[in-house]
Order: sequence, then structure tokens, then C-alpha cells
Amino acid sequence: MRKSAASGPGVRSQPPLGAGSWRPCADPRPSVPSPRALRGCPDRLKPWRFFCCCCQGTTILAKHAWCGGNFLEVTEQILAKIPSENNKLTYSHGNYLFHYICQDRIVYLCITDDDFERSRAFNFLNEIKKRFQTTYGSRAQTALPYAMNSEFSSVLAAQLKHHSENKGLDKVMETQAQVDELKGIMVRNIDLVAQRGERLELLIDKTENLVDSSVTFKTTSRNLARAMCMKNLKLTIIIIIVSIVFIYIIVSPLCGGFTWPSCVNK
Repeated sequence: MRKSAASGPGVRSQPPLGAGSWRPCADPRPSVPSPRALRGCPDRLKPWRFFCCCCQGTTILAKHAWCGGNFLEVTEQILAKIPSENNKLTYSHGNYLFHYICQDRIVYLCITDDDFERSRAFNFLNEIKKRFQTTYGSRAQTALPYAMNSEFSSVLAAQLKHHSENKGLDKVMETQAQVDELKGIMVRNIDLVAQRGERLELLIDKTENLVDSSVTFKTTSRNLARAMCMKNLKLTIIIIIVSIVFIYIIVSPLCGGFTWPSCVNK
């Protein structure tokens, strides 16, 4: 991404945030004090959503800022941390939340304060995603920076205003988004179960191989023990026979010959 992208209309240059200061948001309302690095709207004018954009990887295709701030500068840092696979997540930094949906390498991102519900933020992003995909389709995959900004920034502005000013509106959409989110969690859980099943099957295969190896080892050990026993028995018999022959040879001269006539007659 070109550094000049951070100098668009309504953007003030501010020092970038530290690379190690971002974290995925498990709690949508972090208690960390707000940093000075992200400059947004004054409190008296502060809406719940400050900035939104549609991007291809780290390339911003369209954006809209509710008011002045160094949103682009911070957004570029966030985009660099977003993986390319399909996902939706919230990053937190101080009193700001960065919600995004990544679908087919297109990132839909918005910045809010920490007082706003994540479900409403993702309602907005889902609506933006649907309109963006319907309008541009696969063209977004190869588009140049800000190629859609002249057309789509007005859509972002309209949807931003619509979702910001109508808190009690679109309950059905909110419920549907929650159902979709639950469905996504269920799918992820099912995927995990499937992966565990594959690991379990692999473990079972290895266990069966281990059992087979154990049976083979026992059989081999038994055969080896039997062979050693037979070998020891043969050795014992040979020793006994040799001992008898040795004694016979020594005693025979003393008894008058091989038939032991002197010893037998006595």
C-alpha cells in the first residue's frame, strides 16, 4: 500500500500505533484506557461508527470517514494483520474496536467505539459486503487502489448513517445476523469435531497397528522361548551323554574291559 494513501481528504497525519499493541478482541468492551494514537471525532460529535472501508488484501478500494482522523494510517496497520482466509473478527485497541469480515480475500472493515454492540457492527458489515459483491463481483480481486471509491463511498456513507441513526431498526436483520453468527460457530465446531474424528481415526489406526505389533512380538517371543528351551534341553542331553561316555571310558580299564567283567562278577 502506498504511503500516500494515508493522506486523503479529512485525514490528519498522526504517529502510527505500535505493532505489538493490537490484540484479537475476546471481550467486546475492553477496559484498557484509550490511546492518543487514533484520533477520531470529538466527543460531542462522536457517532458509534467512525470509519469504514472495503479492501482487497491491504489495498483500500473504497472508504468513508464520518469525520477527520488518522483512520487510514491505523487501518493499514490492521489490514496487515488480517489473514487471507474467510473469517470475521474484532480487534481492540484502547476504547476502539476494529470489526472486519474477510470473504474471498475482500475485507470489509469498520471502526467503532467500545460502547457499540458487535452484532450491530457486523449487521452493517454484512450489508456492505452484500452490496459490494452484488455491484462489483470478481472485479474487486484485480482492482487498483480506490478504484471503487467514487461510486461506493456514497453507499458506505448512506449505510453508515442508516445503521448509526436507527438503533431500533432492522431487528429482523439483527436476529438473522445472530443466527448466521451462531451457524458459523456451529460450522466451525463441526469442523473441529470432524478434525478430531480424523485424528481419532488416525489414532485408532495407529493403535491397531500397535496391537498387531504387540501380538507379533508375543508370538515371536514365545517361539524364541520355545526354541531356546529346546536348545537348552538338547545341550543338557548332550552333556549327560558325554558325561556317561566319559565315565564309562575311565571305569572300563579298572573293571577289566569294556564289558566290565571284574566289576560285574563281583
